[in-house]
Amino acid sequence: MKYLTDEEVLALEHKANDIRQSIIEMLVAAGSGHTAGPLDMADVFTALYFHILRHNPSNPAWDDRDRLVLSAGHICPVLYATMAHAGYFPQEELLTLRQFGSRLQGHPHRTALPGIETSSGPLGSGLSQAVGMTLAARMDNQYTSKFIYCITGDGELNEGQIWEAAMLAGKEKLNNLITIVDRNGIQIDGYTKDVMPLESLKDKWESFGWHVQEVDGHNIRQIVDAVGKAQTIYGKPSVIIAHTIPSRGVDVFERDFRWHGNPPGKGPEDRVPRSEQAKVALEKLRTLAGAIDKPES
Repeated sequence: MKYLTDEEVLALEHKANDIRQSIIEMLVAAGSGHTAGPLDMADVFTALYFHILRHNPSNPAWDDRDRLVLSAGHICPVLYATMAHAGYFPQEELLTLRQFGSRLQGHPHRTALPGIETSSGPLGSGLSQAVGMTLAARMDNQYTSKFIYCITGDGELNEGQIWEAAMLAGKEKLNNLITIVDRNGIQIDGYTKDVMPLESLKDKWESFGWHVQEVDGHNIRQIVDAVGKAQTIYGKPSVIIAHTIPSRGVDVFERDFRWHGNPPGKGPEDRVPRSEQAKVALEKLRTLAGAIDKPES
């Protein structure tokens, strides 16, 4: 994978911030949807679509493309926003999120929008789909020309189907399969440590025969380096546990599980009144854009 210069990292950080602003705008227009996960995965999706993935927005069905499976379908605002910024469709269409007849449904629908690889909704099913795609690539003698990426949430790891798929991937030694876990520590009912503790998460994946790395999910260079290393692993599938901050970029929303499934304007009011939540979120992100150019020494 091509080395990232400092200037390229900076450009990707700005792109991730632009994507976060689009996420807020589309959630506000929809009046529904998830805030925490989409905001915290913007850096990962930016790294994927603007540096890592083999893909072609002008030819979404290109046979030699990598595949990206969004198993945690409820964070689709970050997928849609990133795809729009990458040129798959006009950014203006983002404001149709969840509207009747929109291609941007509340969970991705494969046939509704070119570039969407799978329909998702029932949590836990995406990793099984990604395993199937990886096995199909092997059968089609395309095993050396593409990677299959699967994005999961940590709350989603409560689903037993995840571990059935993980077991099969380990057994089949699917080294072209790379899973990224959004380890933000929250789910709709609370904090994962309270709902269903996951640690030691690294040991769990390793026991299923996976190569495991842990990264700061907001450090684009770490994300890119981890994927690059995963691409070199032979005889094992890889998982990257990306430690993220829920609602990253909007400090008054961050780390609060109540923002898991609420958009600005319908979130908790103990820190920001609902009438001000959209305005405050966008102001925070615009301020952050200026801070990106002035890293702490």
